[in-house]
Order: sequence, then C-alpha cells, then structure tokens
Amino acid sequence: MHIVFHGAARNVTGSKHLIELNDGTTVLLDCGMFQGLGEQTEDLNEHFGFNPKKVDYMILSHAHIDHCGLIPRLVAQGFQGPIFCTPATMDLARILMLDSAKIQVQDSEYSNKHRQQRGMPLLTPLYDEDMAMEAMRLFKIVDFDTDHEITPRIKFRFTDVGHIVGAAAVNLTILEDGKETRITFSGDVGRYGDMLLKSPQVFPQADYILLESTYGDSLHKELAPIEDELLEIIKQTCMVKNGKVIIPAFSVGRTQELLYALNELELKGVLPDVPYYVDSPLSEKATQVMIDHTEVYNNKVKEVLKVDVNPFSFKRLKFIESTQESIALNDDPRPCVIISSSGMAEAGRVKHHIKNNIGNQKNTILMVGYCEPSSLGGRLIHGDKVVHIFGEEYEVKAEVRAIKSMSAHGDYEDLLHFVACQDPALVKTLFLVHGEYDVQKHFSQKLQEKGFRNVEMPYQHQRVDLE
Repeated sequence: MHIVFHGAARNVTGSKHLIELNDGTTVLLDCGMFQGLGEQTEDLNEHFGFNPKKVDYMILSHAHIDHCGLIPRLVAQGFQGPIFCTPATMDLARILMLDSAKIQVQDSEYSNKHRQQRGMPLLTPLYDEDMAMEAMRLFKIVDFDTDHEITPRIKFRFTDVGHIVGAAAVNLTILEDGKETRITFSGDVGRYGDMLLKSPQVFPQADYILLESTYGDSLHKELAPIEDELLEIIKQTCMVKNGKVIIPAFSVGRTQELLYALNELELKGVLPDVPYYVDSPLSEKATQVMIDHTEVYNNKVKEVLKVDVNPFSFKRLKFIESTQESIALNDDPRPCVIISSSGMAEAGRVKHHIKNNIGNQKNTILMVGYCEPSSLGGRLIHGDKVVHIFGEEYEVKAEVRAIKSMSAHGDYEDLLHFVACQDPALVKTLFLVHGEYDVQKHFSQKLQEKGFRNVEMPYQHQRVDLE
C-alpha cells in the first residue's frame, strides 16, 4: 500500500491524506479546505490532486474547515462512499460546512461587485448550501473507543485528542497480503490541561504515525493567565482609550473558550461593563452542540455545569444573527468587544469589522490563535503596517495584540506527551503533517531524541510506499 499527502503537507491547512491498498481500495483521511495561502489558495482548493470518483471511503478526524471544508466539493465531483466521524463531529460539520457555503457565496458577491467594475473575471464559490446538505447524507457515526470494520480487511478506532469537541485520532488496522499494518493519523492534538476539554487519550501502538506539528517549535504559556490578559486588554481599550476590541475567533472551540473566560470574570465581579457581541451566525448553534456533548469535557467544567447550565453566557452578551445587525455595529461609536469568525481573519464578518476599525488607534485587534503567515491575521501578527482587505489597502493604526496560549493545538511538549504511549522502536516511520516546514525540522530533532528514528516531512502530493 501507499499514502499520498494531498494537503497539510509543509503547511497547516487543507488536510488530505489518501491511503491506497494494492488492490486499489482507497481511504481518504480528511478533506480540508486550504486557507490563507495567498494567490495559490484558490487553485489548491479547486484541484484535489486525485479523482474523487475513485475514492472508496473517507474518515474525518474533526469538523474544522481545514479538515472538512472541501467535503461538499468532493461529493459534487463524484465521491459517493461513507464518511465516518464521531457524533459531535457530524453535528459540527453540518453547521460549519453550511456556514462556509454561505460565506463563500456572500464573499464572492461582494468581491464580484468590485471585479465587475474593473473588468476582472468573476469569482465562483467552491460550493453552496445545497451541495453541503447533499454531502451530509454520506456521514456515518462511529463512537470513540469502538472498533469499526469498514471491510473485512480495514478497521479503525477513534480515540479522543482533546482538540475541539468530537476531535479524534484515527487508528487504522489494514490487512494486506496476510500482514497487518497499523496506521495512526493524529488529526489535530489538543492540550493537556485544556480549559474545557479532556486531555488527549492514549492510542494503540502504530507502525506508521501521521502527526500534526502546528506548534512543533513552540511552548505555550500557562493557561491560567488568559483571563488576566483578556481583562487587561478590555480595560485598556474600552475603558481607557474608549475603543473597540475586535477578536477574530473560530466559531467552534475558540469562541466558547473566550466566552467561558469572560463568564469567569463576570462571576468574579470584575468584567468591564461594556457590550459583548458574538457576531457569527453559527456560534450560538456551535455552543449548543458543545453543551449537548458533555462527554468530552474535563472534570472542572463538569463540576461547573452542575451549578451553571450554560457557562458560556453572561450579562451584556448578545449573539448577532442578521447582516443588518452586524453592519450596525460599525456605526455604533460606543466601546465594545466583538468576537467574530474566522480565526485567521480570512473570511466572514470579522474581515468587515477589521476593515472598519483598523484605521483607528483607539481600537485593538486581538488575535487568539495560530494564523497562517500569509493570512490577514498572520500579517497583522507579523506587524505589517499596511494590509489588503477585499482588494483595498488599509493602514494599520489599531493596536494589534495576541494571546498565543489560547491555541487548541498542543505545543511540542504536548505532542511529545501524546506520542509517549508508543514504543518508538516499533514505529517504522513518523510523518509530520499540518505544520510549517521550518517548524517541522525543529520538531523532528526532538522526536528523534525520543527514539523515533525515521521522521519524514512529506511535501504536497508526495507518494510514500509503506512496507
């Protein structure tokens, strides 16, 4: 058998890994959308590098768009096999893919107004809401820690990785030519001691491991100071400078962590008395999914839930639904906090909020997670003084801050902890995926120091034959 790395290969988006057996049977691990890669993003999302009609099965690690975002396009181009995932992942994937479809249509319409005026070719969204719903009929639920047989020769087990609700490592056992091969795909690995979720769980011994490496060269700060940092930023921006705090945040996971931290500040009686808005149509639905799947929470949150039915809510919090309400926020001069997706500021309403607030030094743009370097969020974190938004140039006058410790991705100590359950001598090859190449080279050395002798960093569309 062999595996081809069609995405998240020396970058952190577009997760797609295709396993092909000698008899031609194919299993696709994830089908994610590329995000924030500049001019090449559109081309990468339009061309898979393989024929969707020839893929037999798909297994989805979790519902983030860079892992599930191209499933509707995959189905539209001919894939008709089952898509296996955990129950929470199916619930989240439905709302995230529908939201992605809506955003694509809206952003295309907005950009096309300018493109038409300039005589430029018009943009076409990758898929629409009907295509997303058509894809959902192929989803099949598999619970954590349950052996599931795809065929008599292919079975797998999901184990919890604590990244977002429902996120799983995929542990495959494949029988070929009388020999069993064990392949583990980590998906995205969360943090030990996460604010909301269980720590990553141990997984069965593998012959081959596909391991994410987003923060393979970084150590996060302790989780405890997050509330303090939020409080300081809100006070300085809203109370002292009389400005707005704009927080790009993914609707699943990061938004709920922010709300949980703000709720904690409210319970302590120290949360500044300003309006708090979550301007993302799907965030309320995503929050409800997280409440519905309490099996993934850590013990601390489970204790809180005994006395607080909704730990993601507090006074002066409002979820914004309509476009009209969102636009009205731009005309409201009062200090406030706006949490809006997406986290990399590459799509969605947050781009409009940044556009309308980036030129005022009273305001703060607060980044709370990893951003692809070429994305709008990445350029802001890098310190660019001028950025392009919707084809227009904007001078960065607002203050740009970052709380990197809020990442849902484990740092290199978390990742080393995750693979510590393995006997390195039995792992034939460990493939680093979902990470920048320079980061992977750094992390590779640490893995080799732990006894993993063969660590590879596959490039885009690279094919690797497995023994």
